[in-house]
Order: sequence, then structure tokens, then C-alpha cells
Amino acid sequence: MKEFERARWRCRRGMLELDIILQRFMDKYYRKLGAEELLQFERLLSLADNDLWDLICARKADIDDDQLPVLKLLQKS
Repeated sequence: MKEFERARWRCRRGMLELDIILQRFMDKYYRKLGAEELLQFERLLSLADNDLWDLICARKADIDDDQLPVLKLLQKS
């Protein structure tokens, strides 16, 4: 539970749009992720807001293939 709360806190961003998408992701998918997917999500959260937003909106395709599964879930959120 501690990890979930820590991740939820990290999802609070400077962009309202990201806040909404990340909170939806947390509610729908976070608890279903495996260990590797959790690491992918952590890497995505380490990006700057604008870079993360561009990836979610598919404006930018500069991402490692190993992060694609989690990015696809974020795009669904």
C-alpha cells in the first residue's frame, strides 16, 4: 500500500491534464501491473511534464520499446 500511495503522490503534476490521466491510470491499472511494468511507469513519471504529455498524446514517438505497454495503458486512460 505504501508504494501505491507514493506513486499516487508522484502522479500529482503541474499540468491538470496529466493529473487527470495519471489518476485514472492509477485507479484502473496500477494494482494490476507486474514488477517490470511498475518500473516502466516509474521511468515515465521521471520525465518532464511536457515530454510525458507529448508521449501520451502521441506527438512524440521517442520512447523505448520496453515502455510501450504502460504508455498504451496511459493513452487509454
